[in-house]
Amino acid sequence: MSLIPVTILTGFLGSGKTTLLKRLLTEAHGQKIAVIENEFGEENIDNDILVADTEEHIVQMSNGCVCCTIREDLRETLADLVKQKKAGALNFERVVIETTGVADPGPVAQTFFMDDEIAESYLLDAIVTLVDAKHGNQQLDARQEARRQVGFADLIFMSKTDLVSGDEADALAHRIKHMNPRAQQKRVHFGEVPLKEVFDLKGFNLNAKLDIDPDFLKEDNHGHGHGHKHDHGHQHGPECGHDHGEHCDHPHHHAHDDDVKSFVYKSAKPFDATKLEDFLGSMVQIYGPRMLRYKGVLHVKGMDRKVVFQGVHQLMGSDMGPKWAAGETKVSKLVFIGIELPQDLFQAGLDQCLA
Repeated sequence: MSLIPVTILTGFLGSGKTTLLKRLLTEAHGQKIAVIENEFGEENIDNDILVADTEEHIVQMSNGCVCCTIREDLRETLADLVKQKKAGALNFERVVIETTGVADPGPVAQTFFMDDEIAESYLLDAIVTLVDAKHGNQQLDARQEARRQVGFADLIFMSKTDLVSGDEADALAHRIKHMNPRAQQKRVHFGEVPLKEVFDLKGFNLNAKLDIDPDFLKEDNHGHGHGHKHDHGHQHGPECGHDHGEHCDHPHHHAHDDDVKSFVYKSAKPFDATKLEDFLGSMVQIYGPRMLRYKGVLHVKGMDRKVVFQGVHQLMGSDMGPKWAAGETKVSKLVFIGIELPQDLFQAGLDQCLA
């Protein structure tokens, strides 16, 4: 049996998760989707798309999808679904996990890496986060769960943009981009999203897609005046013509001092593989719980291929990427997204790992 792709759907209370999920389940796409809902969820899937209880915690839906609420550990629920699929009792091709609005998606994501049985059956595809344009700034200011949901995301949908001005939506988008530069952002209206924009994003597949953020591997469009080649933590678009340390003119942005922040490290010098492994290993030991997502494409001494690495909290993995193309500039670029990470310490340590 091939690995079953899993999408984690998260977002703060009222951000539109259930609206999006209803659309995914009722659209005539021909796919069979199993949904795992946390039973403490503030909004359950509307009863009008449910057909009948088939078992205590599994519900059959009108288009052949199944839905189960977590009355037990997530790992047990996933194992039970696979068991029933293998036995022919359930038919589904992918899984969507809808977290509660106040959930930290980190432990949910870790389930797919820490448990061998689950890892043999499932492939975590992506974390999709919804942010409410009307209340998003307030939620990000007040609740760390909301900031973590943004920090973990591979894809961010901004909902309810019809309730705010274009400038307000742009300011929120800019804030989110500072928190998580590697996630794509899209604006949605009442969950109207084509399925292909939600599934098969390969956000957790090391080799398949290096350009989750289209600008992730590109040089910045403006100079930073650094003496050495690593970037500061703000991935500005071309509209920001300022140097490191200067402020943006975007409305509202720097009023927010988010504890979830991102920074980018870049170097044209190759890494020493052993030094880098030792350094990252020690950082993960100390700061792992605060390291939400990190990812990089590395130029390693003595290797003609790119090395791709990524991690979630303490779990870190690497894989060989494609060969450096003839004439391609070999630059390592790493992005770290976390809670109050010591950027200077990371950057100094990474400098020491260069060959």
